Amino acid sequence: MAAPEFRSLDEFEYGTVDQVTPLVRRVIANNPSKFTYHGTGTYLVGHGDVVVIDPGPSIDSHRDALAAALEGERVRAILVTHCHADHSPLAAWMRDEYDAPTFAFGPHPEPDPAMVPPPERDEHDDGTDDGAGGEPVAIEESTDFDFTPDHAVVDGDLVVSGGGVTMRAVHTPGHTSNHTCWTLDEESTLFSGDHVMGWSTTVVSPPDGDMTAYIDSLRKVAGRGDAVLWPTHGPQRADARTYVSALVDHRLAREAAVLAQIRAGKTTAREIVEVLYTDVRPELHKPARHSVWGHLTKLVDDGLVAVDGGGLAVIDAHYRAV
Repeated sequence: MAAPEFRSLDEFEYGTVDQVTPLVRRVIANNPSKFTYHGTGTYLVGHGDVVVIDPGPSIDSHRDALAAALEGERVRAILVTHCHADHSPLAAWMRDEYDAPTFAFGPHPEPDPAMVPPPERDEHDDGTDDGAGGEPVAIEESTDFDFTPDHAVVDGDLVVSGGGVTMRAVHTPGHTSNHTCWTLDEESTLFSGDHVMGWSTTVVSPPDGDMTAYIDSLRKVAGRGDAVLWPTHGPQRADARTYVSALVDHRLAREAAVLAQIRAGKTTAREIVEVLYTDVRPELHKPARHSVWGHLTKLVDDGLVAVDGGGLAVIDAHYRAV
């Protein structure tokens, strides 16, 4: 199968709310970056009684835009796909402002300190990024460890029913261990968070990111039969099964290429990125190393690669073929 074909999302205006389907509106935060494309898309589902998905980053302009969009309406529930800082922080404000409960798979687990990567600095990474053409903003996909949902869900939980809206949890670990997509039954829609994005592949970085779980979760989504995917970043996909299946094939091809590089004598994630990502902008090599690290960790778990000299499968370890 061919590599996934990404799409553009250029017709929008920060600070406004767009009706994207009969039941769904979207407000895009002004936080463009290498991780977020144009910014975080917060979804408002329903009318009058509203469900909010991924309230977004703690940015005053985004909070004000959401407040304007929700004027005169009641927030019934706040659904969070995962606890990265571009998704969950405004949930605390929204919960207090609208007296609405939050739902998520659970808080983000604290990482094993031994597995946390050391600070990295690239000659091409000056700490800023213009994302998809906006003003330079800080590069971050940090974790919101302060977020704990009022209601911890599990896969398949019915979280909203009534008022013309039926929504369920679909646990999709991989990008993070607590990543959860949300269905809207009435429109055969899956809000896919960062699990499936409309403009790029997803970074799957240990220690919390898990490539095995991610590929399994992609297969799970491909087999669901949703008519449309609405990612938090990028445009919708009306070709869900084909597109997500292509993402699986892309990951497996990348895994095979990483293994081939190890067998050819490359020993580190950095060396592998320099070979496999020559067609990728240099400032994206840092997140690429994290995805290669995810593949290496999976290959270690699969018994095809080992950490040279033993020890943990950390990002700066040296690896060898088994």
